[in-house]
Amino acid sequence: MRSSPRRARRYAAVLALPLAITLNALPVLADPSPQPVPPDRASSTAQDGVALLRVVVPDQAAVDKLVSLGVDLAEYTKPVDGGIEVHAVLSPEEARSLRDQGFDVRDAISDQGDYAANQAERRQALAAASADAAATDTLTPLRAEWFTSLDGQRFLSVEVKSSATDAQTVLTATWDSGPGTAPDSGGTATMSRFTDAGQYMYHRFNSPLPITQTPTKVTVTSNRGGTVTVPVTKWLGEERKAPSKHYVSDFVDHYMDPTEVTGRITGLAKEFPKIAEIVDLPYKTNGYRRAAQAQFGTGAGTAAASTFYVSSKAYGSEGGNDVSVALVRPAAASAPLSVAVNGKNVVVNLATDASGAISSTAAQVVAALNGDAAASALLTAATYRGNAGNGVVTEAAATKLTDGLQAPATVSRQPFQMKVLRVGKHRDGSKVGVFLYCQEHAREWVTPVTCVETAERLLRNYAHDAATRKLVDGLDIFIMPTANPDGGHYSMYDYNMQRRNMTNYCPVSNGDPGRRNSWGVDLNRNFTVGSVFDGYNGASTTCTSDTFGGPSELSEPETRNQVWLTDKYTNIKFAMNTHSYGGYFMWPPGAYKTAGREVLPRTDFGTESFFWNASGHILSAVQDWRGTAIWPGRTGPVVDVLYSAAGNSADEHWYNRGIIGWDFEVGADVYDQATKQYRAVGFQPPFAEGHEEAMEFSNGQVAILEVARAYAEDKDRPDSRLTVTAKDASSATFTFTTDEPANVYYTLDGSRPTLNSPKLAAAGMREGAQKITVTGTTEVHWFAVDIAGNVEKNYKPDGNGKNYNKETVKVGDTR
Repeated sequence: MRSSPRRARRYAAVLALPLAITLNALPVLADPSPQPVPPDRASSTAQDGVALLRVVVPDQAAVDKLVSLGVDLAEYTKPVDGGIEVHAVLSPEEARSLRDQGFDVRDAISDQGDYAANQAERRQALAAASADAAATDTLTPLRAEWFTSLDGQRFLSVEVKSSATDAQTVLTATWDSGPGTAPDSGGTATMSRFTDAGQYMYHRFNSPLPITQTPTKVTVTSNRGGTVTVPVTKWLGEERKAPSKHYVSDFVDHYMDPTEVTGRITGLAKEFPKIAEIVDLPYKTNGYRRAAQAQFGTGAGTAAASTFYVSSKAYGSEGGNDVSVALVRPAAASAPLSVAVNGKNVVVNLATDASGAISSTAAQVVAALNGDAAASALLTAATYRGNAGNGVVTEAAATKLTDGLQAPATVSRQPFQMKVLRVGKHRDGSKVGVFLYCQEHAREWVTPVTCVETAERLLRNYAHDAATRKLVDGLDIFIMPTANPDGGHYSMYDYNMQRRNMTNYCPVSNGDPGRRNSWGVDLNRNFTVGSVFDGYNGASTTCTSDTFGGPSELSEPETRNQVWLTDKYTNIKFAMNTHSYGGYFMWPPGAYKTAGREVLPRTDFGTESFFWNASGHILSAVQDWRGTAIWPGRTGPVVDVLYSAAGNSADEHWYNRGIIGWDFEVGADVYDQATKQYRAVGFQPPFAEGHEEAMEFSNGQVAILEVARAYAEDKDRPDSRLTVTAKDASSATFTFTTDEPANVYYTLDGSRPTLNSPKLAAAGMREGAQKITVTGTTEVHWFAVDIAGNVEKNYKPDGNGKNYNKETVKVGDTR
């Protein structure tokens, strides 16, 4: 930051009274006389093109020169290749003047178009706030629940949406302390305004509030005048049948690498051949392997110009680790630059000047190595991160290249054969299939042991537990304990925070050894639906980003294996992708475009209801192990409770194949009674905690199988009702209710309803069913279809029958 406090005050009005920069200007001389405002910086409605521009200068002296010239610099500097980046407020004339003086003036960070957009947004916000202030807002309750977690501590979670969307709207929740108690006896709290992608979503508590008594009602009031009172219901705690006394669990006692977990499922298939088999996936991974590398020079600051690195042509495990490079200073003066190769030992004889000093630059050494036939057969060389490499190198003793990989010899360096354990008595495609997969992200060590635990429970309890036998006999279960084996090995042995696989798509400018922990593709961003290549948010096209979506959709063998599996086994109707951490339970849609928060098509109301209905069963099973409750606010579609994840696998399987898919994030926050604060557990907690997470979420995976089996055996037809919710002399409003999650198709024109008729939708995000208003007496025809395809009253939507529901909604009759 180069602007002094005095100068900062002088230029506070950025576009008002700046100094001029004359062509070929010298440092500004003191002149007490008033200076005219140059025409291109004079005040006008268009601001005459003034913009905040990037300027890159070679060193601090050049920054000081800009200050002496009176350039309006922001309080910002950043080291970059080639020098220092600063930001300057410049008019077109001032930018031209600086360029004429040799300054590297680049692109705009913001310009007058941004200024106009900000002003327009401000006017819109003020208008909206003014309109909201003039009217009482309407509050729509979304959820109000209490629950217990871990040691029995009670919590309250409330979500309410206001019709006033501005930031000045404040909602306050007040609750009682049980039946017959005062409305405010339980407590009161201000709710937080939840926004995403710049849009208001609803109000909630940032985290569930600890409470001492169970409330029956909560009242939410708005400073805009709105108020609503709703009952507080219990979240989770569904009564579940206790497992048989012979039921066994707890089959993991340490974190396992992908080689171990793959060995475990292979062993299980051999041990239980009548009810299990291994499916070898067709696409082998790139493997736990890297090119061997060595760097000469530190790459720090000005040393970058004299730094270069080399990479072996062969993987380190295939001979690259045997290559060495030496930089030798000849004894003679005026020696030429040359390269000599003996086997896998490369010697660079550096050039010297007339005094005998080394004169070879990094760029010259790189060119010599890449131009020598014998050396270039062994390695490639590059300057450091795109630097021109004009700095003189230093001599270096023979240095062995290394791939740097630390895994023991038990971990193969060859392409990895991914495997899936298929469990079921009838593995012929006749049963509903369920796909359970773990460790899409390498650093999430709890997830593969969760999948292993579930596999062990299913096979070892089959013979003596009736409930397990029903699952294995009635379903076709596919378990992939590691969806990212290469990254999993790298995370276990080399860089524990590795998220992606190990495939390096970076150019040489990002290929040096210091970038080794920044390579790879985020597999959960590499699928085809709502991807970054389609303009969706939550993934990156930058090869060093942790959310790098790859060079193209399905570029990775790991993601192609998932698609192959779900395409080949079309009986797969359910899936569960287990991640960590945070304690989330989610489903599609999982991506949106930031502009306008354009979300992938939401599931229909019946399917959304099925997701929510199943949540209670699945999450109650999680809670059964040690009391962990997944919060209501962390349950729901990915885009509503977490963020946008462009190109994720759950969206891939749902939108392309109709597979009902969930996402677990194991590792719920732990409430600390001593500090009264929530504590995050992280990706790799001590195994004592990781073990508990694996046990409780294996419970959840088994519960998903129970949901799938209920779906497979569902032959019950849904029942639906039409309910009038409001009416007056000129209109009537009604909705439909069903006795199970189902879609309702209806007509208002007296025609026969079909699957092409209007379908009952949700009233809004996390809201109930829509309400339909008619302005004249209307005969409504409708029928319901549940998620398993059972049709109410055995009605044939594509037939000619008339056994659909009929009811007349009268307008004008207010009785």
